[in-house]
Amino acid sequence: MANARDIQLDTLRAVAVTLVLYAHFLAPNGTSFIGHLGVRLFFVLSGFLITRLLLEARDAAAFEAGPALRSFYARRVIRIFPPYFAVLALVWLTDLEQSRASLAWHALYLSNFWYALRNDWNPWLLCHFWSLSIEEQFYLAWPLIVLLAPRKRIEAITIGVIGFSLAYRFYWPIAADPALARDLLPPASMDALAGGALLAVRRARGADLPRWMRLGWPALAALFLLVVWSDPGPADSTWEWPRWMLVQVLPLVPLVAIVAVCSSGLGGVPGRLAELPPLLFLGRISYGVYLYHPILLAYAVKAQPWIPLNVSEQGPGRFLVAGTATLTVASLSWVFFEKPLNGLKRYFPYVARSGASGDVKWTSRTAGALDLQRTEARR
Repeated sequence: MANARDIQLDTLRAVAVTLVLYAHFLAPNGTSFIGHLGVRLFFVLSGFLITRLLLEARDAAAFEAGPALRSFYARRVIRIFPPYFAVLALVWLTDLEQSRASLAWHALYLSNFWYALRNDWNPWLLCHFWSLSIEEQFYLAWPLIVLLAPRKRIEAITIGVIGFSLAYRFYWPIAADPALARDLLPPASMDALAGGALLAVRRARGADLPRWMRLGWPALAALFLLVVWSDPGPADSTWEWPRWMLVQVLPLVPLVAIVAVCSSGLGGVPGRLAELPPLLFLGRISYGVYLYHPILLAYAVKAQPWIPLNVSEQGPGRFLVAGTATLTVASLSWVFFEKPLNGLKRYFPYVARSGASGDVKWTSRTAGALDLQRTEARR
């Protein structure tokens, strides 16, 4: 299932993180659903890649669920924990925005519950950790389903998760409560994660997107843009809740379709654009960009008296200064910190095979599906 065109998924990561940077650095009024759309794209990518990786490991002749699970969690720890906890250590040492009170929640990957329970975005410095917590909660549960559930039931389970997530949204108009919990609790993101997973499950049995999705996603994307650009009207208007639900649900099919196309490989001019080296590199460092950007923005705001451009408010000055600082730090982090640590993944293959001589030969035929080094090897 792994193919040489997967490098285009790095470009999708680059697009996703750029949408987030736009929302946090440049968008008017300091907010934009564009940033949330970038996060949703990250979720679809994660669901697709993680599920494909686990299914390929499960298909190996020497597959064993226990070692595969241990390897999965070890590899996620190697990739995710070091920069994540380095940021938490920095925040603890400097106590930026008086964030220490919430650090235990962030350290346990419960950031989404912290903000949902308080119904408040403080400390804003770490508010983007809500999505990283959702990812980690997904990593804890989903491998158990993919590796241990009956293979023929996985697709039905995935569809059930999507249905549950969509049904969850109908609770909030009934409750008429626009609390943060409606967007931050795990069910609110399971449709995107499971949407990517469903694509991987269908690919594993030789199918692809249903015909209605392949033909209908452009219309859904256009309708989404019309809804986003529509006037939300006054609070508690009859359009407020339908608009919120449409903005949440309409992007799902287009995002899954885009991931499907890029994972198969765009050709022609779009394909060449999707494989431009700057985009691929930005996609490669996208985790660091996402992780560090609010921290560096906080330092830039503190340094405003010494910066000739306006970084205290949304706008070109903030985008230029904070964006440049973010890309610089994320690049250095990748080259000198994250990439060397990623090399440790070779000690945690998903499948152990016996060689002809009887010695155990460790291999990970598909373990590199998420390895950024594989992108470099193909290039």
